[in-house]
Amino acid sequence: MTPKDVEFFKALLLSRQAELRAEGDVEVVPENSGADTARRVDEDAAPLAEMNQIIASKRNVTRTQQLEAILEALDLIAEDPDEYGHCEDCSKEIKRRRLELMPWSTLCIACAEKRERENPRGRRRHLTDYK
Repeated sequence: MTPKDVEFFKALLLSRQAELRAEGDVEVVPENSGADTARRVDEDAAPLAEMNQIIASKRNVTRTQQLEAILEALDLIAEDPDEYGHCEDCSKEIKRRRLELMPWSTLCIACAEKRERENPRGRRRHLTDYK
């Protein structure tokens, strides 16, 4: 990767970092909070409110993780720009298109897929899981 490429990706990282910081956290507000204590909780709306809280919480976690990954990538560029853009597992160069989409990537596609197979984060839930 050329120094010009590294500067391009550094600019992408800084841009994405600024976007994430400008967005801020999504507010997670419990359904029963607020000044109107006389209001009755709508039993039909309660599941939707809970789902919105979970989504907001997950967005905040994802946002924080992305900001941390961006900081690590920026630190790597500052400390050792020749290492930026190389897979941390196999040391091969990460494809440009992947870095354009996720400039904080530390793994090539093959190594990322291998890690995902070895350490699955979880699986999708199905209706039959809740019976």
